Amino acid sequence: MLTVPAAWGHLPFFADALPGIEAALDAETREVLPPEDRIFAALEVCAPQDVRVVILGQDPYPTPGHAQGFAFSVAPDVTPLPRSLGNIFRELAADQGAVPASGDLRFWAAQGVLLLNDVLTVPAHTPRGHRKLGWQALVPQVLDALSDRPRAFILWGNDARAHASRLQREGHFVVQSAHPSPLSARRGFFGSRPFSKVNDWLRQQGEAAIDWTGT
Repeated sequence: MLTVPAAWGHLPFFADALPGIEAALDAETREVLPPEDRIFAALEVCAPQDVRVVILGQDPYPTPGHAQGFAFSVAPDVTPLPRSLGNIFRELAADQGAVPASGDLRFWAAQGVLLLNDVLTVPAHTPRGHRKLGWQALVPQVLDALSDRPRAFILWGNDARAHASRLQREGHFVVQSAHPSPLSARRGFFGSRPFSKVNDWLRQQGEAAIDWTGT
């Protein structure tokens, strides 16, 4: 059984939807990514009260060894970077003038950036292969739990942007664009400057900016 992240265990998803998802994962004959102990990694690191920024993606990387439970992040030894992450770094360089030393974005999470996908598992080599398992019930509940105070949200891609209407309250700051995938990055992701926009907003709230580059 999957270990429910303690700080989020009050969400109805874990009693209502997770048992069915676990049954489907148990019956899955393909390799499931990320590894079982990493599926809820992002929620384990960022308790609700610690979240300052949310970045929403689609589903984990389907290449074995890439997904580690944080949207868009990979282990520090992964080279070359997944193409979506490469495009994120390209935009980050244009926006901030530098990029992290590796594709490991867990240092973002340590600053209160929740790196969450709309779907939390994927079969190896089968992008979006677990879209029908029921994972999509989780993100709306997470977003509602984070509506107790203003926060910043970065929505990349149509799956993430579908949640925008849920965030039109509580003074949230929302940045939306196309997904950084090579298929869509040129349709509005490049040039969107999400990192500086979020930092400008955080400073306006009297909060520390996010160190996006680790430099």
